[in-house]
Amino acid sequence: MLRETCRVCHQDFYPTPLLVYENMPKSAQFFPVKDELSQEYGSNLSVNQCRGCGLVQLSNPPVDYYREVIRAVGISNEMRAFRQEQFSDWVNRYNLNHKRVLEIGCGQGEYLALLNELDIDAYGIEFGEKSVSVCRQMQLNVEKAYIDSVDSKLSDGPFDAFVMLNFLEHLPDPVSTLLGIAENLKKDGIGLIEVPNFDMILRESLFTEFISDHLFYFTSDTFVSTLNLSGFDVLKCEETWHDYSLSAVVRKRNTFDLSVFDSHRTELKKSLYSYIEKFPMKSVVVWGAGHQSLAVLSLTELADKIKYVVDSAPFKQNKFTPATHIPVVSPDNLTKEPIEAVIVMAASYTGEVVNIIKERYPNVKEIAILKGSGLEFAGI
Repeated sequence: MLRETCRVCHQDFYPTPLLVYENMPKSAQFFPVKDELSQEYGSNLSVNQCRGCGLVQLSNPPVDYYREVIRAVGISNEMRAFRQEQFSDWVNRYNLNHKRVLEIGCGQGEYLALLNELDIDAYGIEFGEKSVSVCRQMQLNVEKAYIDSVDSKLSDGPFDAFVMLNFLEHLPDPVSTLLGIAENLKKDGIGLIEVPNFDMILRESLFTEFISDHLFYFTSDTFVSTLNLSGFDVLKCEETWHDYSLSAVVRKRNTFDLSVFDSHRTELKKSLYSYIEKFPMKSVVVWGAGHQSLAVLSLTELADKIKYVVDSAPFKQNKFTPATHIPVVSPDNLTKEPIEAVIVMAASYTGEVVNIIKERYPNVKEIAILKGSGLEFAGI
């Protein structure tokens, strides 16, 4: 059954396919023998583009061996020399010497053997049992595995870096695989990923480049966006190997460290309490019922320390602050009773509010301004 939505961002395809090729080979690796010819039929390829991310892809299902990497003719001398230089430069540039590097989909060890020559600890994973056996006969460190989710844990992980060459375009759920790879990397793990270059295919009108094995046809833009959606920041993306490949260097994205927010909150609470305690109880008010002020009132627990909150927006007046339940009133309330101090929490309107208080409410004795995790003071 043909898909109708993008495998990466899950938006709908444009309603009309870009191309429909009839009677195409079922796969790049299936060659019928004579006795099979009467029962062997081609398949139709439907090439579609996602409305959302723009990624070009087949709506056909993947070939049944998509988990395996098959390099039918091995690698040529020219390719060998190219990879040796590429891997060496990558290892040196990103300080991977003596580090643990994993090849995702290592086939029969064609590239893993080259990585193994470098000053790194090279590992590989491959789903094809025969290929794994060949790798082990070459004394390469290979595990039979395929990563299809964030729960896919490798026995030799975590790794410092990974390589994935001309494999991503075969996978029916590339985002889940990439997210799973990230889970098997150390913090700031580095990756080298290559896919066929659809930019070049478009430039050269290479209409023969569509095949059932390749579900995806990445331009540099859609390649980068897919990697960004999948837990990685792209450090570099360029055309390589006679422009036939897009090569990206990525770094595992890590969560932000917001621990400093708690220390700032503690510091602000201490500053506010120290300031408010200088005055008689319930003689300090806050000006501003915007989201920043409401958050401060809650996060620093000011509900029983502030007399009321002033705000000039009529729709907020005569109501209460959410969560802290402090009355919200009109600025005119400042003239009705003595107020010792106003703490201005008005974000970008702070300067304007301070001027209003000075000009219109001379009975206010002191003005403090919320600034970061502390208070500043505006003279009356």
